[in-house]
Amino acid sequence: MPTVVIEKVPVYEREEVKQGMRRLLSPLGGMAAFVKPGETVLLKPNLLAAKRPDEAVTTHPEVLRAVLELVLEAGGIPLVGDSPGVGGLARVAEKSGLAAVVRETGAKLVEFEDPVELPNTGLFKRIALARPYLEADRVINLPKLKTHGMMTMTCAVKNLFGAVVGPEKAAWHLRAGEDRDLFARILLEIYLLRKPDLNIVDAIVAMEGDGPGGGDPRQVGLLLAGVNPVAVDMVAAELLGIPDRLLFLEHAARTMGIDGAARDGVTVVGCPVAEALVPGFRLPPTADVQWGLPRFLARRIRNLVTSYPVPDTDLCERCGICRDACPPGVIAMDDKALHIDYRKCIRCFCCRELCPKGAMGVKEGMILRTIKKYI
Repeated sequence: MPTVVIEKVPVYEREEVKQGMRRLLSPLGGMAAFVKPGETVLLKPNLLAAKRPDEAVTTHPEVLRAVLELVLEAGGIPLVGDSPGVGGLARVAEKSGLAAVVRETGAKLVEFEDPVELPNTGLFKRIALARPYLEADRVINLPKLKTHGMMTMTCAVKNLFGAVVGPEKAAWHLRAGEDRDLFARILLEIYLLRKPDLNIVDAIVAMEGDGPGGGDPRQVGLLLAGVNPVAVDMVAAELLGIPDRLLFLEHAARTMGIDGAARDGVTVVGCPVAEALVPGFRLPPTADVQWGLPRFLARRIRNLVTSYPVPDTDLCERCGICRDACPPGVIAMDDKALHIDYRKCIRCFCCRELCPKGAMGVKEGMILRTIKKYI
């Protein structure tokens, strides 16, 4: 039975985070249970974009520091890597404060490049992941707890999508299209190809609302840890009060028979769940019921039954990031505005996720708004 640990840590004060991290890992055997002397240990934070730590977009540098110091105490050789959604790794790590921690601790920042294609026994026969992610002796997954426009929540399993190198992410989004269950399957098959040895969630300050890049910081005051990322996500979703119908990843995990997707099959230790619940946590505006409709019907009346991205002309600076990142390439730009071909838009909301100005809004179709009143 998977175990998930919850620990209260109210602020990002250095010593408080480190001591909280020790308490968090103690029920799991401490860092020494996961790292042996001389092993290379890859820490995989969330480095979505070049944002300040207080914006709650990336894993906080003090959480990274605490884990790095414990890895060093255990005799590990720490590496820090990711494949950011926008911008190069060096720039994103610098702006987020993680680069300074890497330098101060003597760790090494590694680019996620050189994809290695792996045979897969699941639905997708070949998946390519970054060589540093595959070759490290140990992987410690360090997600930030946030809402997510397409998947409702991004936590431990979704953070592993960063092991996919740069442009390949868009290809997977395009392949999944508007099917959240299919995208959940992609994420789970990536997880199964190279399971992390440990998952530690930064939920001291989470992100609610328009996540994962444009939402609002929300004080939660928690760290979570576990070996099984599906179980960690299941407990995180319970703490945030996310209804089961919006847990697409957990649904897919149950279908695939993956351990940890049933809440009654997960043991929680540390802070009791009842004391860690987060009341009134705001979900993303795209967390809707469109995906429960028959696909042939959704295609015919899609703008009436779905949420879809709409540019805010007052905020948009026409930087081109959304256009360049759009998996199906349906965003065009002229001197005055952005234009989206909604006939081909796959509703992945990468444009919203990556817009540095929060200039991509959401519009709900008339039928969708009506349905949501009764669920």
